[in-house]
Amino acid sequence: MAGNGFLGSALSVVNIGLKSFHEALGQQGAASIHVDWKPPAASADILSRLDTPDVDAANAVALARLTSAQPTLMDVARAGDVVPGLEPGLLLHAGPPVTWDRMCGPMRGAVLGACVFEGMAETLAEAEKLVRAGKVRLEPCHHHSAVGPMAGVLSASMFVWVVRNDGPGNTAYCSLNEGLGKVLRFGANSADVLRRLAWMRDVLGPALHKALAASGPINVRNLTAQALLMGDECHNRNVAATSLLVKELGPALLKTRLSKAVIRSVLEFISSNPHFYLNLSMAACKATADTILGLPGSSIVSAMARNGTDIGIRVAGLGDRWFTAPAGMPKGLYFAGFGAADSNPDLGDSTISEVAGIGGFAMAAAPAIVQFIGGSPEDAVTHTRRMYEICAGRHPQFKIPILDFAGSPVGVDVRKVVDSGITPIINTGIAHREPGVGQVGAGILDAPYSLFEDAARALAGART
Repeated sequence: MAGNGFLGSALSVVNIGLKSFHEALGQQGAASIHVDWKPPAASADILSRLDTPDVDAANAVALARLTSAQPTLMDVARAGDVVPGLEPGLLLHAGPPVTWDRMCGPMRGAVLGACVFEGMAETLAEAEKLVRAGKVRLEPCHHHSAVGPMAGVLSASMFVWVVRNDGPGNTAYCSLNEGLGKVLRFGANSADVLRRLAWMRDVLGPALHKALAASGPINVRNLTAQALLMGDECHNRNVAATSLLVKELGPALLKTRLSKAVIRSVLEFISSNPHFYLNLSMAACKATADTILGLPGSSIVSAMARNGTDIGIRVAGLGDRWFTAPAGMPKGLYFAGFGAADSNPDLGDSTISEVAGIGGFAMAAAPAIVQFIGGSPEDAVTHTRRMYEICAGRHPQFKIPILDFAGSPVGVDVRKVVDSGITPIINTGIAHREPGVGQVGAGILDAPYSLFEDAARALAGART
């Protein structure tokens, strides 16, 4: 095109689609660039079979269940006493199913540490022999109404948050948060890590059990909603939420007959760990998301999880079936002395947060998160705005102040992912690729598109 006095420079046309438009412009002497693109025929066929009133109706039910959930903290209890099917000799892990030979370094480190912690073996080397011999069973947390951050390894002697979804009455579980850095969930398994786990088993867990008996049930959804207004997104930033939880638990601990030394040690441990609320939040999100598992016809994602080797999703209308792809590599900020070469592919069940409408989907509520994962406050807002395009609706309780108190995006619809090409954003911790080292940073990544296309194809196939 000729120079334009208004813009002060020549203009070119970018033509997407029919090549004849590009050729016609060339015949007129106009500069243009042709992009050879057309909608994938397979995806178009999938969407034509899923864009129906009955799928819309099923998704409306799913959205109502996700947004009306009332996850309530009922107890802190020994996992072997409450988690369904968690028997001696069984360890649970994060993500979709994975065998020992395919497990990443951090998960292997956590499994071996848990074996020693449980007394299955005296040394890590002895523990590895037991696992390789098949004498230790390994199953996903998600298969036992539970979730676990990062490696997510859960054993019978560990204490868990017990969260019931009032109304439906289903219950979900998650371990207690150990803190940052060199901890079991990041694959560390040294003597100091095991001593901390023993203290959590012998002191922290029983103390919180007594505190909950004194306080009565605590509404977790209300705590999360308030924390979002205070600058958290309740996945990688839990500063406000942890403070709110301390306000609930502190007075309750004082009502118990625990010694002052025990109460002080518990409160100091929680207060020094700004991520302590994360595991409680995860249990609440699991109790929320499980209400749509198996909902006929629904194309809403009911779980998203990573094991450091694979990332997997479940879709409500397809029940327990996993769709998997290779786990991605986060991009973010590293602790001093570490870099991208040290990092393991993404892992953990904490993406249940995004399934329930918080975490990466609510990053606009937490501009300070970028100090932990990288980027800018503007990026955080952009991520949330993009997630609206692939979600079924907005959460009426989880408000985002900077977006005029709009509800957070909730209910990932595989149809919208396939149609738009936009995939869920994940913010995450970064584990060292070698077992025994621990956390080395935090970052962000997108879930792979193939998961959602495969799930959409299977859902469409189930309708024929």
